[in-house]
Amino acid sequence: MQQMMKQMGIDSQEIDAKSVTIETENEKLIIEEPQVVKISMQGQVSFQISGRLRKEEKISEDDVRMVAEQAGVSEDEARGALKGSNGDIAEAIMKLKESKQ
Repeated sequence: MQQMMKQMGIDSQEIDAKSVTIETENEKLIIEEPQVVKISMQGQVSFQISGRLRKEEKISEDDVRMVAEQAGVSEDEARGALKGSNGDIAEAIMKLKESKQ
């Protein structure tokens, strides 16, 4: 298979990676124990990645402080509320205020 790919101008190389992280606007996708193959073909480079996927929500510390101040709770509670509301600040504040009543 490798020989055929070389004849077609396709070069592949396995990369010994520990983890792969992809950051989007709202979250981090972390691929643990990845198998990564770098594929070069006609000047284009692409990567094939497989492994165990773990997601982390991206919540800024500014958002945590704002929610904590507005809802009158600790930063840990604010962080938990933001995670529960997928980063929606208004929803996190409302839920925290409702739970205090």
